[in-house]
Amino acid sequence: MKNYLEFEKEIKALEQEVDELKSPFGSEGISEVDTQKIKQTQNGINEKLKEIYNNLNSWQRTQVARHEDRPKANFYIKKIFSKFTLLSGDRYFGDDKSVIAGFGLIDNKSVLIIGQEKGEDLNSRIERNFGMMRPEGYRKCIRLMNLADRFQIPVISFVDTPGAYPGLGAEQRGQASAIANSIECCMSLSVPNISVIIGEGGSGGAIALASSNKVIMLENSIYSVISPEGCASILWRDPSKSLQAAEAMKLTAKDLLNLGVIDEIVPEPLGGAHRDPENIAADIKRSIIKNLKGFENLSKEEIYDHRKTKFLQIGRDQGFSKSSNLEGGGLSYKGSIIQKIVSHVEKNKLIYVGTGLLALSSLIALIY
Repeated sequence: MKNYLEFEKEIKALEQEVDELKSPFGSEGISEVDTQKIKQTQNGINEKLKEIYNNLNSWQRTQVARHEDRPKANFYIKKIFSKFTLLSGDRYFGDDKSVIAGFGLIDNKSVLIIGQEKGEDLNSRIERNFGMMRPEGYRKCIRLMNLADRFQIPVISFVDTPGAYPGLGAEQRGQASAIANSIECCMSLSVPNISVIIGEGGSGGAIALASSNKVIMLENSIYSVISPEGCASILWRDPSKSLQAAEAMKLTAKDLLNLGVIDEIVPEPLGGAHRDPENIAADIKRSIIKNLKGFENLSKEEIYDHRKTKFLQIGRDQGFSKSSNLEGGGLSYKGSIIQKIVSHVEKNKLIYVGTGLLALSSLIALIY
């Protein structure tokens, strides 16, 4: 049974009409199927899908990212990788079912795969804690990322979570430090790591696994510091203002690509990834292989510097570059020429004011 979003009511009616037309059992018994009418109605569905999905606002994209039928991490892992070997446990407390992790092959190359899994039905969603990871989940990921780094195996992560689990037990077991340590581990790897945001990329629960050389987003996925409802509750004390919050937060793939927060968008099939899961899985696989090949000839230091520079560059004009003048070969900030001129004038404004006054007094003396 298909699930439809609020703005897909017309599509639901048309698809129900197609199902009725395909059935040979009409009100008067067995009848001939009208293939021409089916084709016309299907064309109408495609046109309506194109019209709706080309004009989605940020809140509607958030709803698509949370769609019940949207493919989850477990589906992509099965479709994209071969010989996947599941590994469990953090060696401290237990195993977190909300994250799937293990080694597998893609294009005959070994990779570590980490996937935040929400579950497919009610029972699996409860077991997976709706994709909200606990401290032991992040510690499991840290353990395996360190193992992959030791054997020079790239890391691929699938991000899909509303956020890290905020329960009392998780806080008692060190949720905040687990997230911080996971971010630190991702940033310090000497192997390439690629993150694919397949649904929701929520808060620190997402950035803990998305601090990567390449961050890829599906077209209708979202990535933000807080949910639109949470933002609306804090700013306006009114969760119904989720649309305004979603628009202001710039959480869609297109907005984040323009801001330089992500590196690539994978287009989704018409109507969202859930309408053609096989096709979107093939597109993600091609994107991962392409991005991995881009790091093949880079050294450990170059891979590390690529990731470091990428994150330092976010929100700045040209970011930072390697400097041989700095002690230890650190990073120096690269700004535009206009920024350098403005900065120079601000630092030496007293000199310029004094010089200006002196020039003005000299000019007055010459006149009089």
